[in-house]
Amino acid sequence: MADTQQVDPKAERKVARLAKQISSFSQAHGGAEGQVAHLGQRGARIVLVGEDGNWGDLVAPSVEIAEKAVEKSGITRHESFDGEFAAKVKTGRYEWSRMAGIQVGGPKND
Repeated sequence: MADTQQVDPKAERKVARLAKQISSFSQAHGGAEGQVAHLGQRGARIVLVGEDGNWGDLVAPSVEIAEKAVEKSGITRHESFDGEFAAKVKTGRYEWSRMAGIQVGGPKND
């Protein structure tokens, strides 16, 4: 019996584009790992953490497209952003000041 599943060309192009971006991030940071998180109607967030501790994220229109892109890129995919995975993220002065500013009501204008 032949596989009759329809392939959406637009979705396949999006998968290919995201996979290329993930692969570029991975190459630039000595390798990478990722996690896909559902964002509701907006789609899915792909969180990337490089071997050097740098991180980034991408948004896909659906969880299915995000998962296919991560698979196509060949990076390791985590089911959750647990403590061990999160510990690989290196944060700098900007992130800490930004997080502190949000916690205390935002940055102050002097």
